[in-house]
Amino acid sequence: MQAREQIEIRLLLESDIPAAMQLKETAGWNQTEEDWRRLLMLESNGCFGAIKDGSLVGTTTTTTYDNNLGWIGMVLVQPQNRRLGIATTLMRTALNYLNGRVSTIKLDATYAGRPVYEQFGFQVESLIERWIGMSNSKTCEPQNRAVDSDTRRDLLELDRRAFSADRTNLINALIDEASVSPVIRRSSEGVLSGYVLARRGTKADYVGPMVTIVQEQAGSLLDQMLDQLNGRRVYIDFNKACNINSSVLSDRGFVKERDLIRMRCGLVSKTTSPFVVGIAGPEVG
Repeated sequence: MQAREQIEIRLLLESDIPAAMQLKETAGWNQTEEDWRRLLMLESNGCFGAIKDGSLVGTTTTTTYDNNLGWIGMVLVQPQNRRLGIATTLMRTALNYLNGRVSTIKLDATYAGRPVYEQFGFQVESLIERWIGMSNSKTCEPQNRAVDSDTRRDLLELDRRAFSADRTNLINALIDEASVSPVIRRSSEGVLSGYVLARRGTKADYVGPMVTIVQEQAGSLLDQMLDQLNGRRVYIDFNKACNINSSVLSDRGFVKERDLIRMRCGLVSKTTSPFVVGIAGPEVG
């Protein structure tokens, strides 16, 4: 009990990012300092740190979409300070922040974490698979990363349909911070039918979100993105509920690394649609 009393929970600050990166590195995760900054930008009052003896020993973040959906991510605790109730306290803090702001709360959990989240009332919604591979090694001509206003509007509308919530602020940030040009696909009638984004990670480049309403174009969307990444290591978190077989990844040399469980609590909401092939990231959905 004395150890728990030494823990202070406060808002996570930009000045905490170097220490948060150390926690992330210990866990072997892929997020960058820019990922932490984006989370703080999206929900500055909803990201929390656990402080013990003046040091950051735990974190959790929240993100709200459309005043209906909240997301919990980056639940990290320093290994030597586990089993002190820190993760439980951080989760309670995050849930208290989201309660009254949103009607449904979701997160992506490991199988080891599932029993912990079930204690808070979370239930399984769907499955996510982490796949790892290498991008194509050929060098492509530099492409213009700019996305014009009409394309951005159409992309955001497609993402709202696919994710079943409005995450405009997140997607705009991911477009603006993309490591290579977004891949955009339109039908012969000019309707935007798919898109893929990518960003840097500390262990691998992260491809996602990847969204398409035309099953047959998934492979070509992915190939066009991989062509830009020039032989780099790549992570894709594959939505098992999509209408596309995971062979779209295995045929390109990707192998499955681990499983994640998408969980929810609160009111039953629309699930992530089959249009989402690759998620935006476990910390944001």
